[in-house]
Amino acid sequence: MKVAESLAAIERLNPKLNAFLRVSGRGDGLPIGVKDNIVTTDMPTTCGSKILHGFVSPYDATVISRLRKAGRTIVGKTNLDEFAMGSSTEHSAFGPTRNPWDTTRVAGGSSGGSAAAVAARVLGLKPTYGRVSRWGLVAFASGLDQIGIVTKTARECAETLGIIAGHDPLDSTSSTEPVDDYAADVDAGIKGMRFGVVREAVEKLEGDVRNNFDEALRVLRTGGAVVEDASVPTIRYAIAVYYIVANAEASANLARFDGVRYGHRSKRARTVHDMYFESRGEGFGAEVKRRIMLGTFALSSGYYDAYYGRAQAVRARLRHDFAAAFQKFDFLLTPTTPEPAFKIGAKTDDPLSMYLSPANLVGIPAIAVPSGFSREGLPLSLQIMAPHFREKALLRAAGAFERETEYWRKKPSNAE
Repeated sequence: MKVAESLAAIERLNPKLNAFLRVSGRGDGLPIGVKDNIVTTDMPTTCGSKILHGFVSPYDATVISRLRKAGRTIVGKTNLDEFAMGSSTEHSAFGPTRNPWDTTRVAGGSSGGSAAAVAARVLGLKPTYGRVSRWGLVAFASGLDQIGIVTKTARECAETLGIIAGHDPLDSTSSTEPVDDYAADVDAGIKGMRFGVVREAVEKLEGDVRNNFDEALRVLRTGGAVVEDASVPTIRYAIAVYYIVANAEASANLARFDGVRYGHRSKRARTVHDMYFESRGEGFGAEVKRRIMLGTFALSSGYYDAYYGRAQAVRARLRHDFAAAFQKFDFLLTPTTPEPAFKIGAKTDDPLSMYLSPANLVGIPAIAVPSGFSREGLPLSLQIMAPHFREKALLRAAGAFERETEYWRKKPSNAE
């Protein structure tokens, strides 16, 4: 798709989907939408929050510089949960993104705007922690944050990863691991490759998600893969660990948004204390405030060891269990989410039910591949996880699965 076609589609569809927060497409390169927590010099970066209203970065993020150098055109910034805190893109200060398959439902998150922008025929890759520079990514939880890619096909994803991956001296967490030719094996197939079904993550699945997952396993076997039972015992603690570690890091990272240097400053403030208190109170949304308070509590004197320290110990054990499973399997499998997209507002009081993937906690790469539809016509996907820096193999597996199914070719009526 050309830039002009992308801009026309955004103008036509964005009023009902709210996928883009702003548009600024000029140039002739391949069009790219960028999640609005990655800084750009030619458009504001808000992180979906009022507290960064009007903020324009003086520099481009490393991934933006690399994309521009490769001839890509940034057509706009996509909607997200405020500071990427959420799994449904309902927590944006600029309104929720709506699912192109059913606009009464969520588009997932925290990158729901990016998902909706590619009409939900989505293949989403979270690379290994350190594979892609985080320079210019507004920090939520520094030990978990990772820039990922959302495309329609494995090949598109592989080609984009080849552009943005690699060491960056501006990011001390970026890896010096050599960058692969990620697209080279996309069509190579999966005959003989070993896939482990994470027992603890699927034992309670039921209904459409269970049936769809079982069908996905059949597709893999048809492609020549070996699919067997696997065990990651500590995965049952992933949600609890995530909410302690992520919130603790968020409480520290978001302390910089205080109304002093940039972003929102309260007009009601009369003292320095008022400026901090009122600016943060007015600028942050309810979900961000909740996480900051929980994180601050977990780090407070007398509770650090009981909460944050213990969570990090369990996280280390989770890494150990994944490493043990990868001694037997090339890949590990779970559904991407435990249920199809839910109605907007349905999970507001139950945020823990939205989270499933432990890949961020462990720092491993994971990919979500379209795997079919629920009885209501809502898209479902298979999550494939691989050992650190095995993105090339992961994209090979995704390529094989999408060729067997071609679900990515289907298009929702709200993307016409």
